Amino acid sequence: MNEKDVILQKAQNWFRETIAANHEKNTIKLKNPKNHQINPFLLPYLANFLEGEATPVSIAKALVYPRALGTSITTSFGTNIQSFASNVLSSYGSLIPGIDIEFIDRVDGSKRYCQLKAGPNTINKDDVKTIADHFKDAINLAKTNKIKVSFENFAVGVIYGETKDLSSHYQRISKQYHHPVLIGEEFWYRLTGDAKFYFDLIDCIAQVAIEADFKSKMDEVIIALSESQEIQDMVKKLHQ
Repeated sequence: MNEKDVILQKAQNWFRETIAANHEKNTIKLKNPKNHQINPFLLPYLANFLEGEATPVSIAKALVYPRALGTSITTSFGTNIQSFASNVLSSYGSLIPGIDIEFIDRVDGSKRYCQLKAGPNTINKDDVKTIADHFKDAINLAKTNKIKVSFENFAVGVIYGETKDLSSHYQRISKQYHHPVLIGEEFWYRLTGDAKFYFDLIDCIAQVAIEADFKSKMDEVIIALSESQEIQDMVKKLHQ
């Protein structure tokens, strides 16, 4: 198995065992109304917006879908990025504090010392200085050890997204501190030398969803929530 196939296999296993497993567990919890913030003003509107009627099932869907398909898994992916680095890109792991991976750039041949981030909006204002300080310390360490490096050697690698979507915080890293931000297709191309690798990775991870086929369990969650006393009482009051 070549290097690229190893990364794809590790990425698929990681997503299945870390992201998908937690996603399923957190989705099943949504059958309990206590795990929702129920807004009696908005819910009937959202249920009608979604299904054209405010029934127990449509209200349950309006509660479950945003959590199951949005905030839950997005948060999980972002908070597990260090796990991604240590499990999927372990062969590139760095021993330098504040650096996640090291690799030879397959496009320009330079040595890259990278901090990994999840997506184009996953850092805040305070993270910018923290990242810049880590890189500054690493540069000083390199100089102490007589290793020739520049700001360009220290980069932020963003797992997914496009350059046009990078937040202003990422833009500060490149404009104010002069460290490259490599995102999505470009990051994976520089790491592997394969211009199509990013899309192969997306397909590989999408396969996990096909394997899981969670639709029947999702339907069970929605039905269970719709039959809860809280939802039944809400619908009764709407029709009084």
